[in-house]
Amino acid sequence: MSPPGDRRSQPRPHRALLLHNPSARSGGRAIDAAKALKAAGIEVRLVECRDPRLVSAQIAWHASDVDRIVVAGGDGTLSNAAAGIIKAGLPLGIMPLGTANDLARTLGIPDDLEAAARLIVAGKTRRIDVGEVNGHLFFNVASIGLSADLAACLSPELKRRWGKLGYSLAAAKVLVAGRRFHAHIIGRAGDVRVKTMQVAVGNGRHYGGGSIIHEDATIDDGQLDLYSLESRRVWGLLLKLRAFRRGQHGAWKEVRTAKQPEFVIHTRRPRAVNADGELVTQTPAHFRVRPQAVDVFAP
Repeated sequence: MSPPGDRRSQPRPHRALLLHNPSARSGGRAIDAAKALKAAGIEVRLVECRDPRLVSAQIAWHASDVDRIVVAGGDGTLSNAAAGIIKAGLPLGIMPLGTANDLARTLGIPDDLEAAARLIVAGKTRRIDVGEVNGHLFFNVASIGLSADLAACLSPELKRRWGKLGYSLAAAKVLVAGRRFHAHIIGRAGDVRVKTMQVAVGNGRHYGGGSIIHEDATIDDGQLDLYSLESRRVWGLLLKLRAFRRGQHGAWKEVRTAKQPEFVIHTRRPRAVNADGELVTQTPAHFRVRPQAVDVFAP
């Protein structure tokens, strides 16, 4: 037995790898996130990652030295970290510093950094699903059509300068130019050919700054929630905005919905696929769910 006062008798403090992108709009607040974690009793290794594509590589490099991964950023950074988190087998902590923070909203993680740090220290975790499209992982939603066009218009400079207002400005531009396209949706229950403005496949509950993918969607049900917007005109979508915020858009006849663990979508010509705000691949697109893939600190 170690004598009283021997440091070997004291429990080793938790050690977190805190990843952040200093170029992001709220990147400077990563220091505040680190201070909040340290104040809550966690040793912090703060690592900058300016290239989102290298987030998982950074996790692999440091995983043996820490017992949890904390991402100070938004949904795009979290999605880029997903592969590294799964491979490392470590729990995920979220310090919401993004524009939309939809994963944090789905999980009930507060925007206040000190409150988010206390959740990570408390140690209670929840196992959640991860979505995948053509090998690219996402937490919230992946889509073809309007949202992909929005992602193409929404430059990093626009997000940094205008924040949520930047989304509104880009969305107005995309809606004015919106046109339907042909898509072939294949699922376990059969297949259908449609003319649509957008096909979205959700893994979580929230997307787009708080809209709900489906009113009964959860991030741990082992299912993907699909909807297809088959309105002929953009103004028809505007009438449904309130329903989309509530996840009740499936009640409209111009909106097709389905819930399954896997979908394949073909289009007449290759179309970009947006996953959690970033263009990651193109059609044909194979969507599937990875059930219970990540442990995350959450209420």
